[in-house]
Amino acid sequence: MKHFINMIRCWRLWPLFLKELRQIKADKKLVVSLILPPTVQLLIFGFALNPEVTNLRLGVVDESRSAASREVVSAFVESRSFHVAESFQSSAELGAALSAGKLDAGLIVPSNFAEQRQRRETARVQLLLDAVNSNTAGIASGYAARIIAALNQRIAQDSPGVALTTAGGSPSARGQFVARVALLFNPGLESAWFIVTGVIGILLVLNGSIIGSAAMVKEKEVGTIEQLLMTPAQAVEIVTAKIAPLFVLLSTQIVLALTVSYLVFGLPIRGSLVLLFAAGMLCVLVGIGIGTFLATFSKSQQQAQLMGFFINPPLSMLSGATTPVEAMPTWMQPLTQLNPICHFATIARGVLLRGAGLEAIYPNLLALVGFAVVLVGVSAWRFRKQLG
Repeated sequence: MKHFINMIRCWRLWPLFLKELRQIKADKKLVVSLILPPTVQLLIFGFALNPEVTNLRLGVVDESRSAASREVVSAFVESRSFHVAESFQSSAELGAALSAGKLDAGLIVPSNFAEQRQRRETARVQLLLDAVNSNTAGIASGYAARIIAALNQRIAQDSPGVALTTAGGSPSARGQFVARVALLFNPGLESAWFIVTGVIGILLVLNGSIIGSAAMVKEKEVGTIEQLLMTPAQAVEIVTAKIAPLFVLLSTQIVLALTVSYLVFGLPIRGSLVLLFAAGMLCVLVGIGIGTFLATFSKSQQQAQLMGFFINPPLSMLSGATTPVEAMPTWMQPLTQLNPICHFATIARGVLLRGAGLEAIYPNLLALVGFAVVLVGVSAWRFRKQLG
């Protein structure tokens, strides 16, 4: 063991590695940036990037003014997806409020609603949605459909043969078969679990890119590249010594991210942490490779940051980390396979939520290996070429 330690100390790479560690230790801002921003970003994204929509402003026109119509309005309010913001005397007033952006949805109950219920006919109501925000409108439409279905079930138990639909809908029929829905892996439908597992990959790649490019460009700005060239170390050793400390420090963010996700969002850990850490460290290498590659084209940190704006936002948006890949256009979905964050998100969700093993995630793991080897290799080659 002592012989092995002495052999490591004799490597020319070792003094360079220690020099980088001392440089990082002296840079207090870099140490803080490795801890504080990822924690804050993970918390903000976990809470803010929530696909669930609640407390929608609902305007009501109750022309029936009966117990049956009040039951419909109460069903919308009890769901907690809507709250009655205002009641109107006519549909024209409701339309004006929707046009002014004061409401998200409007519910119109016709005057013959109670009579239709008493005659055991299909009673119709009209739901108007502000579709300026198409995503919110689509979600609200799904909420309304579930509310009507639940109310129909309750009405059918009390008064068989009676059905309620929204305008343009078809009445629900009571059949002989009942579907039982089982929610696997996320029975509580915690949207934060989906968001957080993707955000971890974004943070690893983006922070690796930003810090990697800043560290490389700083050598150019300070002028220490020329000093390194005067040492007996080869270009490969210099590049390796620059990357290794950053890789070790950024890898600790995996532990930080998992700890925050577990304590704050209750993210389960059902699979092997070894697989997850391996994928995370590959993501860090990919990020450092991207940052080092950008640094070879930059003469200042400002240039590196500006070039990063052309790389990092598309990587985040087209990764499927915060939104489902299936929501993207069909022609764009295959492009996500060229995104390392997409592969890490698949691995993280498979390991943490499904308890998947290597046999299920090895294609994504091999893809990350390929990205890491290519990006680090190309960036090191360019940096070595500049040193030469």
